[in-house]
Amino acid sequence: MTVIPVSLGARSYEVVIEDGLLARAGERLAPLSRGRTMAIVTDENVLPHLATLQTSLTAAGVASEAIILSPGEGSKSWATLEQLTDQLLDLGVERGDHVIALGGGVIGDLVGFATAIVKRGCGFVQIPTTLLAQVDSSVGGKTAINSRAGKNLIGAFHQPAIVLIDPQVLDTLPPRQLRAGYAEVVKYGLIDDFAFFEWCEANAPALLAGDAAAREYAIAHSVAAKARIVAADERETTGVRALLNLGHTFGHALEAEAGFSDRLLHGEAIGAGMALAFGYSATKGLAPGQDAERVAAHLRAVGLPDRVTAAGLSADGKTLVAHMLHDKKMDAGTLPFLLARGIGRTFLDRSVKLDDVAAFLDEHGARAG
Repeated sequence: MTVIPVSLGARSYEVVIEDGLLARAGERLAPLSRGRTMAIVTDENVLPHLATLQTSLTAAGVASEAIILSPGEGSKSWATLEQLTDQLLDLGVERGDHVIALGGGVIGDLVGFATAIVKRGCGFVQIPTTLLAQVDSSVGGKTAINSRAGKNLIGAFHQPAIVLIDPQVLDTLPPRQLRAGYAEVVKYGLIDDFAFFEWCEANAPALLAGDAAAREYAIAHSVAAKARIVAADERETTGVRALLNLGHTFGHALEAEAGFSDRLLHGEAIGAGMALAFGYSATKGLAPGQDAERVAAHLRAVGLPDRVTAAGLSADGKTLVAHMLHDKKMDAGTLPFLLARGIGRTFLDRSVKLDDVAAFLDEHGARAG
């Protein structure tokens, strides 16, 4: 078992990582139940894991009620949020209760936001079932839904009470979803940890093939890296936490162009976005061209897109930049970009001109740099 603290004063919590943890989750969650029925929110793809969790809760003397939503990014919507909050209220959820989010990033984001606003805030627990959610979205308290204007623009910071990660649940994850999650693993190496990027280059094939040791190491290392950054800048006010957005400005624009659909998964968009960020950095003389190509080559090797066309899109630079104008990081009309001086040397640049980004995408969008 690995236990990683997320140190946020009164909002501190633990991330517990252990094979087989889902079947023992009831032991961890019973103290949070207060002798009341716990609501579990999940989606139709996670039903086998739901059965395991409910059996564990029953064994610990905890009653539960499941709310099952439709899978996919489309559920991060006003309509589903309204449906979910009404269902939670129908179940009589109180401010002192904890709702369990069992699923990937969509479920975690949606449940986190719903619990932030129901009764002006109740508790919740993250039990992530995808690699992407385990290494990124389940930790840190960012919760949101999408809007017509863009991704994650309606939301709140709301920290979970605990995060329970069982790497064994990844055994049932489709290969495409596993690859998409891997983008958020290698991101930590690209941000500020060159040694971890080298580890990823050497071990990604084993991790994606189901090697338990590689998988557990990658999850624990990623969670520890995110916990450190979140503890330093919980609400992204100092710029430290912004480093976690590497590839996201480009990536969210790609997702918007794809209509926030399964046509392009979040992790796939972030993979392409990171390659584009390094490619743009190289064209501006900030990062060595060989670093940009090394990043793109690694993403290609693991089956992730490294450019706009590889993501199945044909949008021009002006169209993609128009999506960026709705980015939640916009500040006084300026959009900060995460760029790089090399692998493991990411920095926040507030001087990027969007016309320049559009020109880069028109010239280089079919490749990473």
